[in-house]
Order: sequence, then C-alpha cells, then structure tokens
Amino acid sequence: MKNLIIAGIMLMLGFVAMAQSDSLNTYLTIAAKNNATVQQKLAEYQAALQKVPQAGSLPDPELSAGVFMSPMELLGGRQVADLRLMQMFPWFGTLQAAKDEMSLMAQGKYALFRAAKLEVYFNVQRTFNDLIRLQQSVHIAQQNLEILHATERLAMVVFSTETASVSGVAMPRTTTIATNSSSGGMQNMGGGSDQYSGNGSSEPMPTGNMGGTGSSGLVDIYRIQMQTAELESRIAQLKDLYNTALAQFNAVLNRPPLTQVMVPEDLETDTLDVSLTDVSEQMLAHHPMLEMLSAEEKAYAARKTMVTKMGYPMIGIGLNYSVINKSTMSTSTMNGNDMIMPMVTVTLPVYRKKIRAMQHEADYNLLATKAGFTATTNELQAVFFDAVQQYNDARRRITLYQKQQLTATQSLNILTQRFSATQSGLTDLLQAQRQLLDFQLKLTEAIADNNTAIARLKLLMSQVQIN
Repeated sequence: MKNLIIAGIMLMLGFVAMAQSDSLNTYLTIAAKNNATVQQKLAEYQAALQKVPQAGSLPDPELSAGVFMSPMELLGGRQVADLRLMQMFPWFGTLQAAKDEMSLMAQGKYALFRAAKLEVYFNVQRTFNDLIRLQQSVHIAQQNLEILHATERLAMVVFSTETASVSGVAMPRTTTIATNSSSGGMQNMGGGSDQYSGNGSSEPMPTGNMGGTGSSGLVDIYRIQMQTAELESRIAQLKDLYNTALAQFNAVLNRPPLTQVMVPEDLETDTLDVSLTDVSEQMLAHHPMLEMLSAEEKAYAARKTMVTKMGYPMIGIGLNYSVINKSTMSTSTMNGNDMIMPMVTVTLPVYRKKIRAMQHEADYNLLATKAGFTATTNELQAVFFDAVQQYNDARRRITLYQKQQLTATQSLNILTQRFSATQSGLTDLLQAQRQLLDFQLKLTEAIADNNTAIARLKLLMSQVQIN
C-alpha cells in the first residue's frame, strides 16, 4: 500500500513537471485560437478570398422584354411582344488578370495574418518570461528578507548581551571611582593627570566604550530594520508588477486579466541555435511583411494588365425573340410564325481618359509598393541590429552577474562567519547582502532579456520559439 502511494505521488509530480514544461506551448496554442487581432486578420484574409470568384465571373446576362399595347401589324402577322437576352464578354484575359489581382491581394492578407500570429507568439513569450522573472525575483527577495530577519534577531541577541554586560560592570566601577575620590580628597582633584592613574584612572574608560558599543549595536539594528522595510516595499512592488504582467499576458490570450498562469519556478537561459547571418538571410527571404508587399506588387502589375485589357472592346452575344400572332389580313405562309434573331454587340471604348487614369493609378501604386518594400527592408534591418545588440548585451550581463553573484556569495559567507564569531562588521554584512540581492535580481533580468531577444530574432525569422 505504501509503495502504491509513493508511486502515485511520483506520477503526479511527473504530470506537474510535464505540464510546466509544456505550459508555454499550450498558451501559444490558446493565443493562436483566441487572440482578437489574429481572429481579425484571419477574417480579413477569408473575406479577401471571396473576392477571387467575384473578379473572375462574367457580367450578368441582360434580359429585356417589351410588350406592345396594341399589336403591331406585320406582313406575316401581328407582333405582340419582343424578348432579348444578351451576354457580354470582356476582352480575352481580362477576367484572368482580375482573378490574379484578387488572389495576390488575398496572399497579402494571409501574410498579414501570419505577421499578426507571429507577433502574438512573441508577446506571449515576452510576457511569459516577465512572469517567470518577476516570480523568481519575488522568491529571491523573500529569501533575502528571511536572512535579514535572522540577522536582526542575532543583532538583537548581541545588543541585549552587550547591554547586560554594560549594566553589570559599570555600576561597581563607578562606586570604586567614588570611593577613591573620597579618600584622595582635593589631592586627586588638583593632581590633574593623576585623576586617570592607577586603578581609578583605568576604570572609567571601559564604561564609556561599552556604552558606545551598545549605541552602535542599536544603530545597526535600526539599519537592519530600514533595509528590511525597503526590501518589503520592493517585494510589494514586484508583486504589483507581476499582476500587471499577468493582465498583459491574459490580454494576449483574450482571457480575464487575473486568470492564473502556470509558470516554471526557474527561468532557464535560452540559446540561439542558428547564426546571426542565417537570421538576417531568413528574415529578408521569409518575413511576412516583405511577402505581403511582394504580393501587392504583383497584384498591381496584374491590375495594370487588367485595366489595359479593359480598354479593348467587349463583345456581346445575344438572342432576340419576337412573339407574333396570326393576322386575318395576311396571306403569307409565315403568318403567325415567331421570329428568332441571333445578335452580336461590340462596345466602342472611345473615351480613353478613364482608362489612362486607371493605368496611371496602377503605376503609382506599384511605385509606392516598391518604395514600401525598400522602407520595410531597411526597418527590419534596424530592428534586427537592435535585437542583436540586446542579445549580445544580455549575454554579457549574464556572464558578468554570474561572476559577481559568485564573488558576492563568497564575500557574504566570510562576513557572516566573522560576524558570528566576533559580532563585528554588521554594516559590511548588510552591504554584502544588498549587493548579492542586486546581482541576483539583475541576473534574472538579464536572462529574461536574453530570452526575449532570442524570441524577437525568431520572430524576424518567422519562426516560433517554444521552450
């Protein structure tokens, strides 16, 4: 029975560990489904897809009907109605060019959808790293707070011991000094330096020193209490920052602001598994914004082709059907036979100003898209170098603060041993504890910045970084 209980506990711990390791992947999936911006871009892409069949369809056929109020007398009967059906056909290739334009525009919308999704992935990872960092910072600060409380209790014991020693030694020495003064009379008062010679001269000095030590110990206690209050305020600030980051994280997932999030206890340092040169090359080859502008450029080229073909004649093919009744006055063999007449219609695009304006519009849009492509490329290059700078800076700070933390820990151990042995050096001990806390928090922040910089580089490569 005991073995079953232990096995059940281990299984539960394994599930918890697996859930923590897979929590980021789960939240990325939730964000991809629920994020409002992603849903908006997806709906815009789906709407753009519906324009493709619209652009590639023929104009609706035209049906016209006319009824004679009084039948028209003809040689072969009396015409009572006239029906006409006409279908217009644009110039060859016009509909295909229109379909190409809308298809390319839809590709641009899909690239925007991908860009929004990748941006959401990055925001999830960034805020997730912030949550881990703030949680770990609170834990580090609370550990240091416990150390401060323990140091304060030790200082209180030392101070109480020193105060008791001062109270137990000072009074007898004061009595001895008074007795010597009484026996010496005016000789001691007039003797000048003889006042501090022999037994009577050496005993007032310990009384003054012990009183100074007790006062210094009280000041040290006050100093510990001030540092404790400062650290408690910092912990409260970190908890408020955690709630803010939690609200931002849930906003990306489209959830209530204070919904709890499962985060790992420790913030692991991510590594970039590709070279920075590969990041730059893949960014310029696969970034969604560049793909969107490239699709728009092709779309405007297809639009210009379509506009040019719209300047050619349209051909219409139709059928005219005349309803004819018999006439009593007609002796024709076709008396009362209905008439069917095939028809062909051709438009005459003689007004060229409109066509030229549409062509110029396509040209200017094409130039604007090319300029936008260049501007976006330059902007991405700037963002890339900024991300590289943040990545390199974070790596340097991680190395620095790891060394500083090790040195501060060794220094703190030495000062702690000295204080435990001699009850001296409390100020240096508190300063070392403050430095160690500062290095621990800065190391955690540097790791979070490193992970965020790697996530941004993955974003530029159009990849998703999943821990």
